[in-house]
Amino acid sequence: MLHTPRSLRGMVTSPHHLASQAGLDILKEGGSAIEAVVATAAALAVVYPHMTAIGGDAFWLICWPDGRVETIDACGAAAAKADLALYRNAGYQNVPWRGGLAANTVAGTVGGWGTALQLAQDAACSAKNGLPLERLLEDAIWYAEQGVPVTEGGAGVAAAKSAELKDIYGYAEVFEPQGQPLQKNDILKNPALAETLKRIAQEGTGSFYTGALARDIAQDLTRAGSPLSMMDLASHKTSIRPPLSVQIKGATLYNMAPPTQGIASLLILALFDKLKADQPDSFEHIHGLVEATKQAFRYRDTHVGDPAFMSVEAQDFLNDPAELTRMASAIDPLRAAPWPYPSQAGDTVWMGAIDGNGVAVSMIQSTYFEFGSGVVLPQTGIVWQNRGASFRLAEDGWNALKPGRKPFHTLNPAAARFTDGRTMVYGTMGGEGQPQTQAALFSRYARYDIGLQEAITAPRWLLGRTWGDESVTLKYEDRFDPAVIAQLGAAGHAIERMAPFTSLMGHAGALVRHANGVLEGATDPRSDGVVAAW
Repeated sequence: MLHTPRSLRGMVTSPHHLASQAGLDILKEGGSAIEAVVATAAALAVVYPHMTAIGGDAFWLICWPDGRVETIDACGAAAAKADLALYRNAGYQNVPWRGGLAANTVAGTVGGWGTALQLAQDAACSAKNGLPLERLLEDAIWYAEQGVPVTEGGAGVAAAKSAELKDIYGYAEVFEPQGQPLQKNDILKNPALAETLKRIAQEGTGSFYTGALARDIAQDLTRAGSPLSMMDLASHKTSIRPPLSVQIKGATLYNMAPPTQGIASLLILALFDKLKADQPDSFEHIHGLVEATKQAFRYRDTHVGDPAFMSVEAQDFLNDPAELTRMASAIDPLRAAPWPYPSQAGDTVWMGAIDGNGVAVSMIQSTYFEFGSGVVLPQTGIVWQNRGASFRLAEDGWNALKPGRKPFHTLNPAAARFTDGRTMVYGTMGGEGQPQTQAALFSRYARYDIGLQEAITAPRWLLGRTWGDESVTLKYEDRFDPAVIAQLGAAGHAIERMAPFTSLMGHAGALVRHANGVLEGATDPRSDGVVAAW
């Protein structure tokens, strides 16, 4: 995939073709980019359940045509009963990755939909002053009720994770109905989820947190052994916040504030902007970004978490040129710095949309691990996240578990405004790899003028791990110039070769709107996605 699709009236990209098409249909009916993303997100929760669900969290970054940039924090907090005693009395030294005790934070996704749609309505950015929620969820409801073919990637994940998921509350009834994992081209149905989406469509997104639907959710969470209660659901709040931003040559970059790792994504590109690297995919390009990643991750792992518990302001750090220069000067252009640091995991979907009015949306939605906690609520068909499994069972310090605290998030949707009038939204799934993939595709497109689709299709690298395996090597897809790989090894990088197109490197996407209204889009050949345009 090297050709970059172009259009004028609207464009959607996501990691599943049916979800992209659901979003495009909304644009064709006069809906806004925000409404298109809600339709895309809902469809993904049905057709790509190994990567996302309405039982997870989400973060939005919205670029308005008047130059404003806003973000939506749709992250849920830890349950009131999720304290150290709960886990220590159960014999745990760490929060378990799967099961009811892993389902310990409220799911913020649906609340994020509601907040985003209110922003769209307030801005009157839909040609029809807002399509009904029933229409936005229509495709997702159909796919949940009538079924959708299982993708090769989805079948692979289901088979690989079956042993750890099949006995978890509610999982097998949906994902192993015949006593074995669903295989490619089997038809996945989730009628309970279809009914839940119908209830949300009729009653509004707030019904997820209060009322009869919330009671059903809370009942099943209790039966699954989760500490979450109806009170926790009712206490959930979604917030609209300013983005983090940093200027580089020719552009201003935007990302999410904590509790996400958005500052790491911005730091990598801000530091690389100060380094010499004349050729794309050269030693200087890859080494420079990898070393910038190490600097950014050290800052992230020291400071970033729930902003209510942070002692530093992320934006203040980005605004300090002396600090950025200090970090950049610590990068040796010839040698790799040691990297013994542990990594963050996570699986996710990124999606984007731009409408004919110029509203551009970058959104990321996740359940953390594949199928989240593995808990599937029987009354509602909801797969619940395990984002709170990242909490440390410690009295205090970074990401320590406390009732009502938000966990550290790898999720971070990205955007950029160029001085020549272009607006770009981009992102990827991939946990620890998200900032790295963002840096690879953005630098190829913006610094080296490589086509948008080619920038995503080109081989990528990953320092650390994703998809659950502990590793601190520098992994690379086996499509780079062997001479460059040899240089990286000689410089001290612990390199590890991977398959040519591996999902380890994420499922990236990007959209660009030019000053004259031309839209460009790209999707990742490592996913099941497509760019849908008109």
